[in-house]
Amino acid sequence: MPPLLEVGRIDRAHGVRGETVVTLWTNRTERLEAGSVLTAESGPLTVVEARAFQRRWIVQFAEVLDRDAADSLRGQVLRASPIFDPDELWVHELIGKMICETDGTERGRVEAVQQNPASDLLVSESGALVPLTFLVEQSGDRLIVDVPSGLFDET
Repeated sequence: MPPLLEVGRIDRAHGVRGETVVTLWTNRTERLEAGSVLTAESGPLTVVEARAFQRRWIVQFAEVLDRDAADSLRGQVLRASPIFDPDELWVHELIGKMICETDGTERGRVEAVQQNPASDLLVSESGALVPLTFLVEQSGDRLIVDVPSGLFDET
């Protein structure tokens, strides 16, 4: 079974019927479709209903029947299995890949992907930050980037 990915967090209870306010960290809103199962520290949670709410979501889970139960979930991270989509870039698949310029120069392996409003950033083991907008090709274990001159120069 593949490792579970972090997809969101339960922020707080909402109302008295066990609804929760959830911040979704993924753009894949199907994670909150009725019947979806997410895993929290407390165990599996089955989505009954979800609706958008001030850039977050109000989510009712089958296992959460009242406000006290919803309050007990505050701060818990929600995890789910990876979704297979060959047209998407997945953070968990980028980690460990070699960053290479179009001329073949290797610039180190990806240690992390940092969120950034303009474009997420590949963080190399050298500390260099490469905007994902410069990624032009994936080839096996290599990420080919076409970057502006000087991006990898030390400051």
